[in-house]
Parts: sequence; C-alpha cells; structure tokens
Amino acid sequence: MKSDKVRNVTVSCIDTVLIDNDTLFQYEMINSSGMVIRLINYAAALTDVSVPDRNGKMESVVLGFDSISEYTKPNPKYGSTVGRYANRIKNAEFELDGKHYILEKNNKGIHSIHGGSKGFNLRVFDVCDISCDSNKATIVFACRSPHLDGGFPGNLDFSISYTLTDKNEIILNYKAHTDAPTVVNFTNHSYFNLSGCDENVLSHNFYINADSMLVTDSDGIPTGEIVAVKKSDYDFMHYRKISFPLSDGEYKYDTSYKLSKTDGELSLAAIVEHQKSGRRLKAYTTEPGIQFYISNSDMKRWIGHGNKRYMQYAGFCLEMQHFPDSPNHLNFPSTALYPNQVYRQTTIYKFETF
Repeated sequence: MKSDKVRNVTVSCIDTVLIDNDTLFQYEMINSSGMVIRLINYAAALTDVSVPDRNGKMESVVLGFDSISEYTKPNPKYGSTVGRYANRIKNAEFELDGKHYILEKNNKGIHSIHGGSKGFNLRVFDVCDISCDSNKATIVFACRSPHLDGGFPGNLDFSISYTLTDKNEIILNYKAHTDAPTVVNFTNHSYFNLSGCDENVLSHNFYINADSMLVTDSDGIPTGEIVAVKKSDYDFMHYRKISFPLSDGEYKYDTSYKLSKTDGELSLAAIVEHQKSGRRLKAYTTEPGIQFYISNSDMKRWIGHGNKRYMQYAGFCLEMQHFPDSPNHLNFPSTALYPNQVYRQTTIYKFETF
C-alpha cells in the first residue's frame, strides 16, 4: 500500500481484493477541508464523494457501494469510465475514410452502446501513477483497447487521471492515442445526489448551459436535428426543479444537449443545487455536449454507501461527451481520432456550499 502527503491533500490505498486473478485496488483522497473521494481500478470508477453541507455535515453525494467487489456485479455503471464510445451508434455501423465498420450490437440487438458488452466499465485498469504536490493529488489509470475491440478499429491506448484539489474540485483528464483511424467518445457515469441520498433528486434545482438539444428517435438515436429548448420541459437555462411526467409523457431524462460554448474550451456546463443541505455542484467540460440522465428505474434493489437503500430517481448523471452517433452525422463535431493526434478531454466537478 502506498501513501503520500504533501501539505493539504493525502492519497492512500485503503483496500485490495483479488477477483478472477485480478487485483482490485481502492484509493482514498482527502483534502484539508475534509472532502473525500474514493477510486478503484475496476472501470477506473469514482466510487465515493463525501462533501460537507452548509453546517459541515459530511455525506456521500454519489451513488455506489462500500465494497469493491459489488462493482464487478451488474449495476447501473456507478461512477464508471465509459468507452471506447460512450452512448449510441445507430445500427452498430459507421464509415470512416471510406471504410465501413460493423460494431457489436449490444443495444436492443440493433445498435452499439457504450463500447459494446465489454466496454471500459467492465475492465480492470492499470494504476500508472500516484502523485501529490502542494494543493492536489492525482491518480492515473490506463488500459489498452485492442484493434476491433467491440468492432472499433485501431489499437487504442487510453488513460484517465483523477485529481482532487484543495478547492473541492475533482478534475478528470482523459487522454488517448491510436495506431489506426478510429472514433472515440469517453465519459464518466457517476450518479449524483446532493442530499446525501436522503431524498430523491426531484428536490434539486438544475441549470444546464444549453439552449438546444438533439432530437432523437424512440431508440434514443439522434435524427441529426438540433432544436431550441426554450420554454419546454427540456429548458434548464434558469434554475428549476423537475416534475414528472413531462409534457411529452416521459418519466425520465436521457437527453443530449448541445452546450452553449466554444468547442474545446473549458467552460461551465451545469450547476445543481440542493436547498436543504446547501450543497452546490458546478460542472465544467471541454466537450461539446452533455447527456443529462435521470432514470425512472427503481433502484431499491441496491444498497449503497452507509447501508442506505436507494430509491426511484435516486441520482442524476452529468455525462460530458461528444454527441451520440456522431460518426453518422456530418453536421456533428467529429469524433474521429487519427494516429498523429492525441485525444484530450477535461471535466471538472466542483463542490460548494451556499
């Protein structure tokens, strides 16, 4: 086990378990204000985030498990890194530079989703580096995705680093390169609940910095049309709560937004507040889009942090990413990656009180 401390942030390995000949590690970072995050090398997952409320009470604000082994069992991708291609690709096929590629059809037997049935959320990552400096600590996880993994071309070398700062920020830096032309799309699949999971997320106020969204078909595949959200149930340009059903009859959000930002620029994507606790989450990204996800599935089957049984509408996801099915839409920002390029993405989750 390794532990380092430089001034304000500590990082240590707090648990290990051997599963199917793979050693799974759980790491814990703590900053000077008492914020705690935990990470495991299975799915390079963010397993726990504990932050204070306005009175200083520490509670977990992401859904997940206290036991490492629970993450290797079926679950809703709690905290997972998702790849090689987050979200959906229509008919599990695309063309790149005149070549046609067939992907694994793991979504309704028709489409590809989240990189296939053996996506990054089911991988054991290498722990490449653990470092500290004056006000932050960083852990780097990496893996290689081989040529035609899930049907995607090219040997892809991927890494994600998690940094905890003394400003209560979690910084995610993604990096990838390939030896053949391919397409990539990565995200984090954490479910947040700022109440400490004491109540569902319908008590939260949401702001999303997006004045338009992607139109999708009944399978969640973009049609290519991007429409304004103003004065609709999909408009979060002003803080508001959510109530179901929506005007179109939906009891969930699984919505791709086009963020109001310059491509590649690190800027504000969303703010979520919980009035009772006084907790606020600000999310920033370099990505052009965000998948806002609140499932209507009842999560009572899972018992999470602190032995709390989850509920319907137990969490919300702010999945920073490129648009779904981008390889099949020339009007969407490109997700192509070539051997002479390095893919980079930065996402920041910053916690405050008010």
